[in-house]
Amino acid sequence: LSADLHQDQQFVVENATRLLLAMVDVISSRSWLSPALAAMELSQMVTQGVWDVDSHLKQIPHFTEERISRCRAAKVESVFDLLELEDDKRRELLQMTKGQLSEVAAFCNRYPNIDVEYSVKDEDDVHAGSPVTVEVKLQREIEEDAEVGPVYANLYPKEKAEGWWLIIGDKSNNQLLAIKRVTLARKQVTKLEFAAPSIGTHTLTLSFMSDSFFGCDQEYDISLNVKK
Repeated sequence: LSADLHQDQQFVVENATRLLLAMVDVISSRSWLSPALAAMELSQMVTQGVWDVDSHLKQIPHFTEERISRCRAAKVESVFDLLELEDDKRRELLQMTKGQLSEVAAFCNRYPNIDVEYSVKDEDDVHAGSPVTVEVKLQREIEEDAEVGPVYANLYPKEKAEGWWLIIGDKSNNQLLAIKRVTLARKQVTKLEFAAPSIGTHTLTLSFMSDSFFGCDQEYDISLNVKK
């Protein structure tokens, strides 16, 4: 790209992130579940410069298609799979210089590993139309002396802080029931509230979505027995 086009590209990418945050807000106000999740995934793509059909490994520095193919053959499909390898096995698989391995390590050290726990308040006494409160506990697995830095994204034009969404939805009717934007240092406790659906047993979904990284989203089923 020419210097002018490169500058235009940086402008578009930076503003696309802000527009996607606004899109999530607008879509959520209409209670649309799948479009909101799609906008969140698009935010990940813009930040890391990859497509949703790409391997999660492609966001790691120096991971060419050849290296990704070798990893796939070795059943290494995710960043977490790569981290679980012994050092010697990882070096043999990646065939990188010390400098390249150092950049890979820097990315992996920034890659979030979050434990998610949730509970439904008074889950045995939920009535149609009444408020339902879900408490969510988030805890990052990180070394005690380590710091949570900005997102590691080689192709993003500026430093970017890590952000997350918590979403409760009903996939059966594509309804978004509750959403909260959160930032996470080491641990956090937060609550989501929504009106209980109609009488009966419902399987809702709690989603924990990154705005910047591929492969670390989480999803949990919440069984809700709603009484009259």
